Amino acid sequence: MVRVIASWKDLCIDAVDPHLLGRFWADTLGRELAEREDGMVVLDGPTPRHRIWMNRVPEPVTVKQRVHLDVHVGSTGEVLARGATRLDLTSFSWDVLRDPEGGELCVFPREQVPEERLYEIVVDAHDTRRMAAWWAEVLGGRLEVEGDEESVEAIPGAPFEFLVFEPVPEPKTVKNRIHWDVDTDDVRLLVEHGATVLREPDDEISWTVLADPEGNEFCAFTRSDGVDGSE
Repeated sequence: MVRVIASWKDLCIDAVDPHLLGRFWADTLGRELAEREDGMVVLDGPTPRHRIWMNRVPEPVTVKQRVHLDVHVGSTGEVLARGATRLDLTSFSWDVLRDPEGGELCVFPREQVPEERLYEIVVDAHDTRRMAAWWAEVLGGRLEVEGDEESVEAIPGAPFEFLVFEPVPEPKTVKNRIHWDVDTDDVRLLVEHGATVLREPDDEISWTVLADPEGNEFCAFTRSDGVDGSE
């Protein structure tokens, strides 16, 4: 039996205005927006693994996001009415928009919108096969290959269908504005698997900030901590 290194915990989105962007994503994904006593804006769903943390950052969007969300919607118009703007409505069978702070997202209009509106998390990659296989091993999902894309599906506990890796030529230049958190028994298992430690737990955070083999940031919480948070 293959040992799973980590499990899906939750999702984090950087925002200059967490309330503005949080309201947009809460309405688009069917989440409940709440503000904690410490000022953190959180979007809650039916389980803790549906949770999305809105992390306040000073930097606006300046480059194309290497991680974006694909979403089931009733119509593109309803998302535009929430403050999104058009980016590409003609090239694909889905529509590419920008959220109110300029981050890209793809919307897939459906006659019947699934109860869980988060469809996929999409990651730009140089080596899509390597990255999909790496994350499949970390999270215990199943590797799938379709054309020039690789994806991980059936991730235990994940509130979406696919983690998709798309090929791009350009290198990563800035911190991702969307990342996810994982739970693990031992952070060393992730490092031994090829992750790089970016920040150790300290007086401000109880979790470890890491990067996958192509530099995508994620946060690891040891299961013994039982602490919620984000970075």
